[in-house]
Amino acid sequence: MNMMDALIAGGWLMIPLLGCSLLATVIIIERLWTLRAKRIAPYGLGQEVCSLVSRGQVNLYWLEGHSPLGGVLAAGLRNSRLGHEQVRARLQEAATAVIHDMERFLSPLGTIAAITPLIGLLGTVVGMIEVFSVIVAGDGASRTADLAGGISRALVTTAAGLTVAIPALMFHRYFQRRVEDITVRMEEQASQVVEFIAHYQGNVSLSDGGESERVEAGGRLAPEVKRS
Repeated sequence: MNMMDALIAGGWLMIPLLGCSLLATVIIIERLWTLRAKRIAPYGLGQEVCSLVSRGQVNLYWLEGHSPLGGVLAAGLRNSRLGHEQVRARLQEAATAVIHDMERFLSPLGTIAAITPLIGLLGTVVGMIEVFSVIVAGDGASRTADLAGGISRALVTTAAGLTVAIPALMFHRYFQRRVEDITVRMEEQASQVVEFIAHYQGNVSLSDGGESERVEAGGRLAPEVKRS
């Protein structure tokens, strides 16, 4: 039995199963490309930011465009004048937005993994109803094709539903774990920058699109020094 024969044997319930299969494939490919740890939270960025802060060379515009983690760190540094606790709060807000973006499309993928076996089960029930209708009619011997069609629908839709649901569930769990791993990596590097700023004794010099400001360790704006 080829693919077309299976679609025909499964009846109209194969249409939603096929749609779920295509949607799950698109989501899996998109999430595999998007949820790359080196793109979202590259190793060493926190240490690099600490080094730039100590040299007074932090460019917030560059940091925001570097990666989602860079955007989180830039949000904290941009509010470094407000004090240690406010920096943590801004980092948490920015990280929440990044995590929400990482979890995008995971709910639909989980829904597909949950409903496709039910659609297959519905096909099984519909197919068995057809089989028993033929048997009850008392002319099963003369309607062998109808009996075979009902049995085929019962088996094909169940197999199709499980074929879609199993990989969808596997990738859903995999993506959830990857989001957790990336979140832990972001928290580690953000905490590293926060602790560095909290114990940094000099002025935090920030640059954003050509404009710069200096923030003292206590969170106050440092007086600007004009260069001749």
